[in-house]
Amino acid sequence: MNTTSPRGTALITGASSGIGAIYAQRLAERGYDLILVARNEERLHAVADKVQAAHGRQVTVVQADLGQRDDLARVEAILRADASITLLLNNAGFGGVTPLLDSEVDRMEQMIDINVTAPTRLTYAAAPGFVARGAGTIINIASIVAVAPEILNGVYGASKAYVLALTQSLQHELADKGVRVQAVLPGATATEFWDTAGMAYSNMPQNWVMHASDMVDAALAGLDQGEVVTIPPLQDGADWTRHEASRQALAQRFSHAQPGARYLAAA
Repeated sequence: MNTTSPRGTALITGASSGIGAIYAQRLAERGYDLILVARNEERLHAVADKVQAAHGRQVTVVQADLGQRDDLARVEAILRADASITLLLNNAGFGGVTPLLDSEVDRMEQMIDINVTAPTRLTYAAAPGFVARGAGTIINIASIVAVAPEILNGVYGASKAYVLALTQSLQHELADKGVRVQAVLPGATATEFWDTAGMAYSNMPQNWVMHASDMVDAALAGLDQGEVVTIPPLQDGADWTRHEASRQALAQRFSHAQPGARYLAAA
């Protein structure tokens, strides 16, 4: 007989396959009950059945298209109402590889809806309850294109840069309130993401492509180690530490009443 988990409940978006489905397995192994959210209800039930059979956790399936405002609002309502939820994983998203001039603007708007608007609204729904209870975890799946936007489609890169910036801002605001936040920046990962984006990962050099289970395991190891930003393919974590130190030092130089001398000389 299932009982309420002392770890609480993890709500996972994009949970019907790939990274989201693996997170479902791993978090259930860690003792979380689950709320799985995705568009494909049949696949969601398959993931739920597998998790329940392996780990005996309580799993609730929520069929929702986060690009549709009514569906998104239903998931927001769950996050506000269910005090058992202790972890929000914003994983749902899709990408693109086509250049700006070859992309359909309606498709780019849909990408913004899923990659930017949905995680923002879900975070706003979850965070107040986490703060009130003094505990909670928000994991946002971004991408290496958040810091290297030239690699793929520019709107995709911009959407993931938003996710990274949102996470860093949340860390600044919520770290002293008992809320853990993490941005995960995968590189090329062997999932169906690439089929949707328009370029099969089988066409890439195989030493670039990480297995999805390795990516999730690395991300959870980063969470355990207290990382705010986890980049599974980055071999030397000190590289990111130096990058962040440089960024934060530069940020201290942005407040000045006068333009830089180079602009005054030009005038």
